[in-house]
Amino acid sequence: MPWRNAMRWLTTLFSISGMLLLSIIFIFPFLWMLLTAFKSYYETVVFPPIWIPSSWHPENFVKAWSSGPFLHYFKNSLLVAIGILFLQIPTIVLAAYAFARYQFFGRSLLFALTMVTLMVPGQLIFLPDFLILSQLGLINTLWSLILPFASSAFGIFLVRQSFKQVPEELLEAARLDEAKEWQIILNIMVPMARPALITFALFSFITHWNDYFWPLVMTTDDVARTLPLGIAKLRQVEGGSAWQIVMAGNVILVAPILLIFFIAQRYIVRAFVYTGSK
Repeated sequence: MPWRNAMRWLTTLFSISGMLLLSIIFIFPFLWMLLTAFKSYYETVVFPPIWIPSSWHPENFVKAWSSGPFLHYFKNSLLVAIGILFLQIPTIVLAAYAFARYQFFGRSLLFALTMVTLMVPGQLIFLPDFLILSQLGLINTLWSLILPFASSAFGIFLVRQSFKQVPEELLEAARLDEAKEWQIILNIMVPMARPALITFALFSFITHWNDYFWPLVMTTDDVARTLPLGIAKLRQVEGGSAWQIVMAGNVILVAPILLIFFIAQRYIVRAFVYTGSK
C-alpha cells in the first residue's frame, strides 16, 4: 500500500539522517584537531574561526616532537600498554574458562563480585594501590603503571561470553582424545574466542595508551612518564597558547590507536555479534 511505502521511505530517511548526524558529531572533533595541527598561531585564535588553513604548517609536528623527550614518552606508553596486555590475556582467559565451563561452589557469587568492580571508578581505589606500590618501592617505575591492571573484569566478561558459545560436545570429544585442559584452552577455546580477545586487546591498548590519571599519580619525573603526560606539557610551549602545537601533539598521540582500530574493526563487529547471539 502507498502509505506503507511512504512509512518505509520516511523510516529509511530518518535512519540515514540519524547516522549522518552521529557521524558528524563524532568525526568533527578529530577533523578540527587535525586541521588545527596544520594552522598558524593566528588562525587558531582568530574569530570567527578559520576551518581550512590558508597555508599548511607541518613544522608544528616537528616542534611538538622536539619540545621534550617524546621518543622516551612514546616508548614508555608502548611498554606499558603491551606489558598490561601480556598480563591480562592469560588471567582473563583462565578466569573466563573457569566461569564458563566449571561448576563449583560460589561461582555465581564470585562472578557477580567480579562484575561489581566494573562499577567502581579507579579514582576511588588509587590511594590503597599507591600505598602498596610505595611500600614495594615501585613508585615512578613502569611496574607501577602495569601491575595494578594485571586483570580485567570487562575482559573476563567478554571472553566468558565467547567461551559459552563453544559446544560442549566439542570439549567432550577433545577429552575423549585425552586432551589436557591446557590443550583444550589453547587449541579450541582461544581460537574460537579470537574476535573477543582481539576486541578486548584493542580496548585495553587504547585505554592504557590514553590514560592520563594513573601515570600522573604514579610518576614523579620523566623516567616513567607516558605520552599523554608529555602532550599535556605542550601547553607550556611558546607561552602556553600555541594550540597548533598542542593539536599536533594530540595527532601524534591518536594516530597509532586509529591505525590499530581500522585494522581490527572487523574483529570488533564479529565479537559483539557473536557474544550477543546467545
